[in-house]
Amino acid sequence: MIHDPEVLILDEPTSGLDPNQLVDIRLLIKELGKEKTVMLSTHIMQEVEAMCDKVIIINKGKIVADDKVDALSHYRTGNAAIVVEFDKAPNLADLKKLNGVTKVEELGANKYRIASKGNADVRSELFRYAVDKQLTVLTLNKEEASIEDVFRQLTKGK
Repeated sequence: MIHDPEVLILDEPTSGLDPNQLVDIRLLIKELGKEKTVMLSTHIMQEVEAMCDKVIIINKGKIVADDKVDALSHYRTGNAAIVVEFDKAPNLADLKKLNGVTKVEELGANKYRIASKGNADVRSELFRYAVDKQLTVLTLNKEEASIEDVFRQLTKGK
């Protein structure tokens, strides 16, 4: 930093820091990133989410993802999921028959994780179902893939 470099390369910059130091170093890195190129090498995906705008995931020397943090979910393969909570129990067989639904997992009292084909969004189907069955939807959230999920999918077994 003394020589005012244009590019900073940081290897595991938060390793061994206490929670207060962690907050301070994250702020410092984000502030430096406004004026300089900051390259961060880390295996801690929470750090990537907290500090980075763009991510490059490398597996065995090859780039397997290169995108903005908020766009990484499109690298995910497999099923999308919705978490829905109703005011009363729905008929599970009916939920499983909804267009695009591949799996229904009970999470607790009237709360379910609904998996769908690919990245299909079945929220409107769930809403129509609830209206038809006179159920109140208490929560309805699309689960997004975390950077950690994407990293694991892109690097496992390759």
